[in-house]
Amino acid sequence: MSFIDKLLQDIPLPNMIKVRQHFASPNEIIDIKSVVKQELNKPEIKATIKPGMTIAVGIGSRGIAEIPRIAQAVIAELKALGAIPFAVPAMGSHGGATAEGQRHVLENLGMTEEILGCEIRASMETVKLGELENGLPILMDKNAMQADGIIAINRIKAHNAFTAPIESGIIKMITIGFGKQDGADSCHTHGFGNMAKNIVDMARIKVKKTPFLFGIGTVENAYDKVVKIEAIAADRLEERETALLAESKSYFPKILFDNVDIAVIDLMGKIYSGGGMDGHVMGRAPTPFVEPIATIRPDRIAVLDLHEQSGGNATGMGWADYCTQRLYNKIDLPETYPNVITSRLARDGFIPVIMPSDKQAIQVAIKTCIILDGRTEARIVRMANTLHIGEIYISENMLDDARANNNIEILTEPSQFIFDEENNFTDIGEW
Repeated sequence: MSFIDKLLQDIPLPNMIKVRQHFASPNEIIDIKSVVKQELNKPEIKATIKPGMTIAVGIGSRGIAEIPRIAQAVIAELKALGAIPFAVPAMGSHGGATAEGQRHVLENLGMTEEILGCEIRASMETVKLGELENGLPILMDKNAMQADGIIAINRIKAHNAFTAPIESGIIKMITIGFGKQDGADSCHTHGFGNMAKNIVDMARIKVKKTPFLFGIGTVENAYDKVVKIEAIAADRLEERETALLAESKSYFPKILFDNVDIAVIDLMGKIYSGGGMDGHVMGRAPTPFVEPIATIRPDRIAVLDLHEQSGGNATGMGWADYCTQRLYNKIDLPETYPNVITSRLARDGFIPVIMPSDKQAIQVAIKTCIILDGRTEARIVRMANTLHIGEIYISENMLDDARANNNIEILTEPSQFIFDEENNFTDIGEW
């Protein structure tokens, strides 16, 4: 028997209960095509589109809800208005910081040339537009600069690493996404303490010195459903993005329990968050410049697997304490390290303590959890990922709290987790 087996053989797992968290959120948009058509035909937007003009459509690497349908609808409407659109991967250093890797990211998200209905022009080449007063170069995707017009499609939401009036959205995509590896590296040079200012300052110059037309911003509710799609003219980007970020944060989901000792996360990856796991949900902030929305502050975090659509990019894994051998085997360091190095967040690339199985990852989290309030049992939450937390599992010692909360619906009786013969979950990320 190995040391690990001996250490954990007497660590029991608690009974767990599946619950549904209810969040106040608006209904999702069903007819995406009609909404996109309406938005692109607003007078101030339609006036920027001329027949025969080429338009670079920036699309990022996030797992944005309905992004293939939204991008497809935008491109179809641009064509209907007489333009000639092409897609540009606007994702900074993602995709291993290679043109082919970034094209592959789009394809993994369901956006091929056939589905989008236009050419994808992927390149890491940039054009220098100038410098900030602090000397940082301002760079823009070369393919985009060769178009008659540029637009960006992105979700507007809280950023993992800093808090500001403008965080993750269209303006960030203009600066970092369209900046490719070199532009993203430039913006990150002075760290996240200066990120909010640099993103906006660079975007202002880019909008002035490029044929940027408008942005398409989306807002999602607590259930990862699109509730707003808005075309925003270039001269209103800062005003509208500030308002939409505040709206997005009002819908943000969180774990509706206090005193969570251990968070078990089935799946991480770039499709869920730029940091693999959203710090606003899991309760760990990667920098001191962010104010986490989460109220939980778990003592231990175990992450069990890496989503296939992340393409081996395990950026953010270092914020977990424990992971599984299965996750470790899927890590592609050449895919991961460009993000880690570009962002200057070295811990994003740290590898957690590796356990042979899901069961042992949870057991060692229990074994090493520090509980300071006199309790003898850890309070445990298991979530499928940090983007979908409508349904979660809680340990039985949290049942009274669940019963006392009108926004918590109890779905099952207490029971033990079911593992396969290798002590891994049979339902990983699928519940």
